[in-house]
Amino acid sequence: MNFSKSINVSGRLLSFDHPRVMGVINVAKDSFYAKSRVVNEDDILNRADKMLAEGADILDIGGYSSRPEAKEVPIKEEIALTSNAIELIKFRFPDALISIDTFRSEVAEVALRAGAAIVNDISAGTLDNKMIDFITANQVPYIAMHMRGNPGNMQKFTKYTDIIPEILFYFSELIERLRDKGHTDLIIDPGFGFAKTREQNFQILGNLEFFKNLESIILVGLSRKSMIYKTLNKNPSEVLNGTTVLNTIALSKGADILRVHDVLPAVEAIKLTTKTLN
Repeated sequence: MNFSKSINVSGRLLSFDHPRVMGVINVAKDSFYAKSRVVNEDDILNRADKMLAEGADILDIGGYSSRPEAKEVPIKEEIALTSNAIELIKFRFPDALISIDTFRSEVAEVALRAGAAIVNDISAGTLDNKMIDFITANQVPYIAMHMRGNPGNMQKFTKYTDIIPEILFYFSELIERLRDKGHTDLIIDPGFGFAKTREQNFQILGNLEFFKNLESIILVGLSRKSMIYKTLNKNPSEVLNGTTVLNTIALSKGADILRVHDVLPAVEAIKLTTKTLN
């Protein structure tokens, strides 16, 4: 790679000379995987403690379910849920690196004040026209995901002429737009399950190495998703093994971050895969 595989996080350099693990902490009330939800302060702190102890590099806090046909969450509720969780975690674990999972710039702004240091946006700025300016003005690391539509209607927009080139072009335009504004701390997420059919998800995973041509850090979020549990005819609680299999494939094809509900299996997959590939 001829680009710097690192991002500046609040003045601290986070290197991706080896893959990293992002642990999902859902404070949303209806996220697709019920066991990932945390509903009170003790649950939040216990989940954060466990994930950090198991080797999570980043904790991703989300208060808006992005599953297909998810209900809209009022912005005040999303702010209250996420900022409270971030403040709790930062008070107990001051060195924890936290990302805020939101497509709303107002939520992101409050989250950064509460202690978050990265913004993870499933819409890459398409659902809030203030987000890109907010990100660039604050020079905050930005995770931008590919999606069409919104969580409520995205599965109506799964028709592509040639999906891999189309997503690559989508990101190349975004990268140029951000660089023109002086922002370079970008992480791209192909958006498994977002405006894609199951077959398209597997096609993207099988061609993940092409995304390295964008010279950006690549995040993969496959954990317990429908492409796994529907293929195996199981439910989300039964597909940890399937998640690990696909995460291992993603690592072999260049993934830099695994976004997961289960940290330890991802950490172990990275250790074994890295040792094998190196």
